[in-house]
Amino acid sequence: MTSSINSRNYDTTPARKVAFLGLGVMGYPMAGHLIAAGHSVRVYNRTTAKAAAWEREFASSGRASHAATPREAVKDADIVFCCVGNDDDLRSVVLGDDGAFAGMHKGAIFVDHTTASAQVARELYADARQRGLDFVDAPVSGGQAGAQNGQLTVMCGGDQAAFDAVQPTGMAFSRAFTRIGDSGAGQLAKMVNQICIAGLVQGLSEAIAFGQQADLDMNVVLDVISKGAAQSWQMENRGKTMVQGKFDFGFAVDWMRKDLGLVLDEAKRNGARVPVTALVDQFYGDVQQAGGQRWDTSSLITRLRKPGA
Repeated sequence: MTSSINSRNYDTTPARKVAFLGLGVMGYPMAGHLIAAGHSVRVYNRTTAKAAAWEREFASSGRASHAATPREAVKDADIVFCCVGNDDDLRSVVLGDDGAFAGMHKGAIFVDHTTASAQVARELYADARQRGLDFVDAPVSGGQAGAQNGQLTVMCGGDQAAFDAVQPTGMAFSRAFTRIGDSGAGQLAKMVNQICIAGLVQGLSEAIAFGQQADLDMNVVLDVISKGAAQSWQMENRGKTMVQGKFDFGFAVDWMRKDLGLVLDEAKRNGARVPVTALVDQFYGDVQQAGGQRWDTSSLITRLRKPGA
């Protein structure tokens, strides 16, 4: 079987017993990088067959295993990493008799890589502290490619001591693992990230559609302007695929709408004005209605093209 992770050089850190909950397109390779870095990893996934497949892929290490429940997966783990879908998914693996908190030993640290609300981060942080545990909200940026290459950017909220304890281990799948502030700050930083991306992708979509309507060779134009002030990650990595009309990869529109929903909910709470973000969220709704739920977020451009173009 082809490995789900791409090789990288790992810093030498003490081997830890860790658990990883959630083996989606992000969690599966992230957990693999922890094995490659020398850690012992027990995984849990709602679909048990996927957890068993992950264990088989990394069986040669002698340090990979899977469990039937979150509570079993976290037994004896010093650090528990998690990457699931949303607030409800997070609560389902953390709380209850079979949840992670019920099985973690005092002093263990739960690190949540889910893009979730700041509210649930603070809720679970408070619950963890009452149990003698630590909780760090740590959403990631970098997408599936970043997870596979071990090059994610991780934004953390929580106590300094807990962050310091997990940061060396988290670097197994990260290019940057940074504390932003207290509990919830990581999730808020991820919202800032998604606000930036939403505006950038809409601007890039309008620029490419405008250039094509003007009969410009947009591949040439993008090569030129990407060397100037208009340059961005989106332009470098999505511009030419947008020109080609290719969207069957990357960060799905459904996921972006979930994230922007978190932004808009938080903006209502804190009074921030995000008119462009609210508009782009509606545009993504149009893409969903057109059947693009799983298309990459760069598919915003499809709204701007004439039928058949």
